[in-house]
Amino acid sequence: MRLLISLSALLISTLFVQMGIGALRPFDAISGQALGFSPVEIGLLASGHFAGFLLGCIFGPHLVRRAGHSRAFAVMAGAAVISIIAHPLIPDAMFWTAIRVLSGFSVAGCYTLIESWLQAKITNDIRGRVFSIYRLVDMSGQIMANAIIATLTPASYVSYNLIAIIMCLAILPLALTQSKEPELPERVSYQPFFAIRISPLAGLGVVVAGLSTATFGSVGPIYAIAVGLDLSQIALFLVVSTIGGMASQLPAGILADKISRRTVLLVFSIMASALCLLMMLPVADISIGGVPLVYVMSFLFGFTTFPIYSICAAHASDFVNQDRMITLSASLIFLYASGAIVSPLFAGMIIERYGASMMFSMIAAAHILLMIFTIYRNFIRPVEQRRRYAYVPRTSMFIASILRPKRERGPTR
Repeated sequence: MRLLISLSALLISTLFVQMGIGALRPFDAISGQALGFSPVEIGLLASGHFAGFLLGCIFGPHLVRRAGHSRAFAVMAGAAVISIIAHPLIPDAMFWTAIRVLSGFSVAGCYTLIESWLQAKITNDIRGRVFSIYRLVDMSGQIMANAIIATLTPASYVSYNLIAIIMCLAILPLALTQSKEPELPERVSYQPFFAIRISPLAGLGVVVAGLSTATFGSVGPIYAIAVGLDLSQIALFLVVSTIGGMASQLPAGILADKISRRTVLLVFSIMASALCLLMMLPVADISIGGVPLVYVMSFLFGFTTFPIYSICAAHASDFVNQDRMITLSASLIFLYASGAIVSPLFAGMIIERYGASMMFSMIAAAHILLMIFTIYRNFIRPVEQRRRYAYVPRTSMFIASILRPKRERGPTR
């Protein structure tokens, strides 16, 4: 209990950040559809968010060093609030894309601050418990963010103000905390393609993970609307995918620690590609045991695709020393964001030309490519040592600092 109290400000801020920006992503797609934006324009909104997210991961730490944790967090969260409440002012796709770049930059900066602060407050003997709590808060925020959508009216001034209020609430805990600010985060030797040099398979895998989750979370509502779901049903559609991702973490972790990570990655990619091919079929009036098939497939999509990033991160970590873990984390974030930037825009083009369900053909093709490359890498490079699997949020390049023991930390090269 004492541990929870000491970390409460950080955890509450994390929850509100996840709820605010997490709700904005799919809600923009729904609102864009209501305003008559084309699928390509809706995809561009998501691409703008992840472009800003990548920039925030790279340049956010510089703001922390300049202004300190509390002031930098207020600046980042305030910028995110501005980007949210600006939506109804100019209902134009290009304007929304520009402010989504700002929101993406801001949320990456917020997570950089939270995670570097969290790392400074924990010791090795409570590290596992702290990270488990942080993971629970992160996933709970995702579920609550998707559930919020059911209460909102698309493209409404009031709806965007409610999301902005949630984001404002993230500022209060850290602004009022009496906790001493930690030292500034260590400088990272930023090498975007480091992960590819260490493990080409892990590099490709996180690109595919970015492509899958960004497309589904940002453009997926267009598919949900196309199969006849209303607003509350779209919210449930997104919620069950997150629950599926949560449900798969434990079996994925057990398998990844007991058998080859490549085998586990291959199994999840096979399941993901098969499911995406199934989701290209008409499903509106089909149910399993009274549950509409579209919900079952959403759950399975989360189950098969969400663990891929963590599996690839664990696989890449098998080939690096502890003192390069933050460099690896930064590289994985870069590759993940690269896939997430490009994929929603391409998905929008596919939807505009061939229909909403065909966006899953792109995701299926990516996983088939990953399957083939996994088999190839299995033959040419054996793996001798392994670290324990851990669920890794795609939040900031400093997430690796929470996972590694302080006594093993070395200078960044």
